[in-house]
This record gives sequence, C-alpha cells and structure tokens, in this order.
Amino acid sequence: MVLGIGYWNATRDPIVRRAILPVAGRPTGQPPLRILVIADIHVAGPDMPPARLKRIVARLNSLKPDLVLIAGDLVSEKRLATKIYSAAEVVEPLGALRARLGVVATLGNHDHWFDPAALRSELQRRNITVLENEAVDLGPLVVGGVGDDFTNHDDVPRTFRAMASFDPKPRVVVTHSPDAVPAFPEPVTAIFAGHTHCGQIVLPIYGAISFMSRFGDRYACGVIDEAVGKVFVGAGLGTSIMPLRFGAPPDVWLVTLRPAAVTRSSP
Repeated sequence: MVLGIGYWNATRDPIVRRAILPVAGRPTGQPPLRILVIADIHVAGPDMPPARLKRIVARLNSLKPDLVLIAGDLVSEKRLATKIYSAAEVVEPLGALRARLGVVATLGNHDHWFDPAALRSELQRRNITVLENEAVDLGPLVVGGVGDDFTNHDDVPRTFRAMASFDPKPRVVVTHSPDAVPAFPEPVTAIFAGHTHCGQIVLPIYGAISFMSRFGDRYACGVIDEAVGKVFVGAGLGTSIMPLRFGAPPDVWLVTLRPAAVTRSSP
C-alpha cells in the first residue's frame, strides 16, 4: 500500500506554483512576462513514459507562457526503470511546447551521463535553444544558462561574460543544480534550478533523505532569497532512483515578471 501511494504521488499531475516578481528596469507599461520553468523531467518507465510527458506539455501550454525554461535532467536511468528511451523519444514531446519567446534548456547530470550530444541535437532539431555557459538575447530580457555544477560542467564567469555582451536589460539564469549560485559574481533578476527534487522522498519527523547538494538544505525547495537574486527551485516532474514520491509532489514554476512600482517623492 505504501509503495502504491508513493507511485501515485509520483505520477500525479504537476502542481503549478506561481510567483510574481517585480523587476526594476522593465519599462513601465510593458505587459507582464510569464516564465514557465520545468525541471527534472526524467523520462523513463514506468512513471514518465513519453506519452505522459506529452499530456503534461499539452496542459502546460494552456498556461500561455511567454518563455519556457527547462532546467535539465531530461532523462533517467533509475535503478527500477522498466524502460529507457532514446534521445529522440525523450525530446519529441518537448517539441510541442509553445511560447512566444521560445524554449531554452540546459542539461543536467543525468543528461551528461546519458548522451549529451544526442540530446542537444534532438533539442535543437525542435527549435529548443540549448545553453551551456552561454547566453541569448530574447528581446525583453537576457537568458544565461550555466552548465551543470554536479558534473563539473559549470563555468559561471563565462556565462556572465556572455550575458554582459548584450545591451543592459533584465537578466535571468537557468541552471540544473542550484549549487552554482554562490559563485555568481553579481546580481541577476532571478535564478531557476531543479536537481533537488525538493527531496523527492520526505519522511515525517526525519525529513528528506537527501537533496543531493553540498549545501545541505540551503537550496532545498521553493523560493530562496540570495544576495545575487531570488532562486526558484522546483521539485521537477519525474523521479530518480525509485519511481516514488512522498511529501514532494511533482511541480513546475510559473513566474510572472512585471515592472517594479515607481515610488514618487512628495514635492
């Protein structure tokens, strides 16, 4: 019964967690910018076959995001996996994501252990921009993508140099592991990450078995205020090691950027 509940938790529809983030520097009168953040998809049987991901993508499109960020770990080689899918099968459902500013992805540790070149190729075939210590100008903002810290593919200085090469405007960063954040040399508007699964299995009294972070629970889950900006860490869609979840349901983040209110002084 316990295993059945854990599997049901792992395969339920993701919760959409919402936040509004006032952004200094966004011109007054510009419409809000809705950023959908998806992390830790972990396509593998039995809990995340491509068919399930396709259904989730259809639901997420109904949120009408302006930009979609994918924070790594598209695949999984969990010990109890009933099927491992090809890179094409993993990525194909993501090609249906719709956002006016596009879809940007960065790779996670499982992606690097799987076949990063194949995943990158399949993502690019579907017009999904892949960033690894790079940046892209999307019009109203600049997006930087820091490589995965967990597998030593991160190069924070290179990413910030890439972002600085564009005209000044709000900057957001997507990365797989939030452990890269303390190395950020200057503030950004927001940082989006995954990797921790919010613990995935969070037991009563004991808490999470692990967050897979060298900073313990500092970046465990949710919104974390850091000197370099707000960090949003999601539980992700899929699972790792075992297809079970307790106390950490699947989720995505929908963060709305809007111009910060201007405070006028009295004459």
